[in-house]
Amino acid sequence: MPEVTLTTLQALKQRGEKITMLTCYDATFAHTASQAGVEILLVGDSLGMVLQGHDSTLPVTTADMAYHTACVKRGNRGALIVADMSFMAYSTLEQTFQNAGALMQAGAHMIKLEGAAWLAEPIRQLAERGVPVCAHLGLTPQSVNVFGGFKVQGRDEARAQQLREDAKALEAAGAAMIVLECVPSPLAADITRAANIPVIGIGAGADTDGQVLVMHDMLGLALTGRSPKFVNNFMAGQSSIQEAFTAYVQAVKSGTFPAPEHGFSA
Repeated sequence: MPEVTLTTLQALKQRGEKITMLTCYDATFAHTASQAGVEILLVGDSLGMVLQGHDSTLPVTTADMAYHTACVKRGNRGALIVADMSFMAYSTLEQTFQNAGALMQAGAHMIKLEGAAWLAEPIRQLAERGVPVCAHLGLTPQSVNVFGGFKVQGRDEARAQQLREDAKALEAAGAAMIVLECVPSPLAADITRAANIPVIGIGAGADTDGQVLVMHDMLGLALTGRSPKFVNNFMAGQSSIQEAFTAYVQAVKSGTFPAPEHGFSA
């Protein structure tokens, strides 16, 4: 696969070709996923749950994220690497610069921040310093204790409008990409149409510019034995993980995933 850059992703959005993204935490899976054509590898703080066995992403540290980003970098074959900033790693600008620098030096091409319009200033400051930022809106797992659990966001009109405004503000601040998690499909479609940057969905319906899933979920390896509504088991019917990754890429590109049953209504 030719090296994927932000320019690549922007071109995919402009011509209406879906973008594929998967979480990844080590060299072997990075090699396998990128060889299968996955365009973005997300070194997610979801590793706290699927690798470390925690019940949330909150215990994950910047050191954890840098270690796994470096592992993914070594195995990657052309995908764009996005690394999550861990819980409370961007509480001040000084912290933000230091921790973003650690992830970029470890091999990330972009860092991801969870939040809302208050992220505008750190995003602007990072972009000015050459650090591309993906803004994560909707269900932001680091705020699980504020939300009272893993719940769909934006179902009432006031909250939906706030998410639209947040997305607009963060793009204006310099965000290069947006991830929308667990929001009603019509709202995700509205935000995607309004944005000039790629919008990647997870539990956000089929009308975003691309899709992301936690790798372990799409391989049918959920620790709880129960997968979220928006997940499809791409390992079913396949003889290898490579085939499962290829099936995921093909399903996203063709528009057969996500299906209506994987989304949420308002």
